[in-house]
Amino acid sequence: MSISRCSRGFGTALLAGALGLVPDPALAEDNAATIAALQRQIDELRARVEALSTARPAPPPVAVPQAVAAAAPAPQSVPASVPAVGAARKGKAWYEKLQVRGYVQMRANEMVSGNGTVPAGAARLRSAHDSGVGEQGTFSLRRTRLVVQGDVSDRVSVYVQSDLAAAVNGQSNGERREHFAQLRDAYADLHFANRRFKLRFGQSKVPFGWENLQSSSNRLPLDRADAANSAVPGERDLGVVAYYTPAGVQRVWDELAADGQKLFGNYGAFGLGVFNGQGTNRTEKNNGLMKVAMASWPFRLDGLGDAFAGQVLELGAQGLLNTVQPEVRSGGVSAVAFREKRVNLHAVLYPNPIGFQAEWNWGRGPQWDAAAQAIGNASLHGGYVQAMYRIRQSPVGALMPYARWQTYRGGWKAATNAPRLVTDEMELGIEWQPLKELELTVAYAAMNRSEADERRVGRAEGDLLRAQLQWNY
Repeated sequence: MSISRCSRGFGTALLAGALGLVPDPALAEDNAATIAALQRQIDELRARVEALSTARPAPPPVAVPQAVAAAAPAPQSVPASVPAVGAARKGKAWYEKLQVRGYVQMRANEMVSGNGTVPAGAARLRSAHDSGVGEQGTFSLRRTRLVVQGDVSDRVSVYVQSDLAAAVNGQSNGERREHFAQLRDAYADLHFANRRFKLRFGQSKVPFGWENLQSSSNRLPLDRADAANSAVPGERDLGVVAYYTPAGVQRVWDELAADGQKLFGNYGAFGLGVFNGQGTNRTEKNNGLMKVAMASWPFRLDGLGDAFAGQVLELGAQGLLNTVQPEVRSGGVSAVAFREKRVNLHAVLYPNPIGFQAEWNWGRGPQWDAAAQAIGNASLHGGYVQAMYRIRQSPVGALMPYARWQTYRGGWKAATNAPRLVTDEMELGIEWQPLKELELTVAYAAMNRSEADERRVGRAEGDLLRAQLQWNY
């Protein structure tokens, strides 16, 4: 077969296939008519279905026999907090129940008048509570507290507090170093009787003195008064204490707390404890124990007439027996253990809007004897009286002005050689709280006091202006 003949055959076949792909006009017209007819039928069926669904009435309720209905379990709603299938069903771990909080107090001190220049051995204008008081003092961090607390179980709660503004003395060149961390509280509470009774183990506040138990973040004056605080400088010791609070007393305190009153803290109406007795963060030096008892009871005064509506008066007393060995200047502590016994009374009329507060204590304790040039045992007494006025709301926020007079004659056992303090002081101040988290206190004090140093004699007199900004977190 020749090549030309094959080419002609292939071309003829290709032309025939191509002609076969061209549609017949008559056939195409028939297909279009069929598709249109099917579409009309689909539209008609859709319209009938929609008409039937809208016109059909709702089915009547099925009557269930009463016996069957009573036997059938009621449907249970599933709360949103129910975990998914397979999720672990357990309570929070103990570390998830802890909370962290605290506060910082920044102070500015200005000595308006006083003993700026004194002869050697004479008393300077100083405060046993605030080391920032002095001729060269300006800004200081009085307290920087950090608290971790919480209920680790239904019966046990824990509390740990540190202060990051403690100072360290005894440097090689005699200069202080500021802002060290120091333990303040570390205790556990074991609760009984619906939390009305609890046992507290560890380092905690000693229940002696209403103002001593009150937190410094909640106290109105900048510092505690000398008299009651001289019994427990630092307010804390290591030991065991039991607290009991009747339900009725707790209700009164809860109402006062909800009203924003400045209470004395998480303590009982009755307290009984034993402690080392040497002082905060100090090593115990003898086998004796400090014994402390406390009672405090709030009374509603509504029954006395309309003038006393909403007023609460709290009265209480504390007693302390101790054996203590003060530090001596030659080093270490005294070889003699001194007996200490005290009684303290307190009365608080919570401001509504006017309030009053007073404490007074008497007793005996270690005290420097200038004539004998040695520590002896001597009597002590002193206290304070305070008035305050509460302005709940003002254009600039809550305000509380106050006035306090204090006096004390007795030893200060926390200082070397337990020097004798002679204090007479009048303080006027005002606390301003523009925000819940922020407080500003400005105070003026007319001071007449001896210095907590047995090597300096006499009394210093002067005027001190102080301001403190506190922020809570």
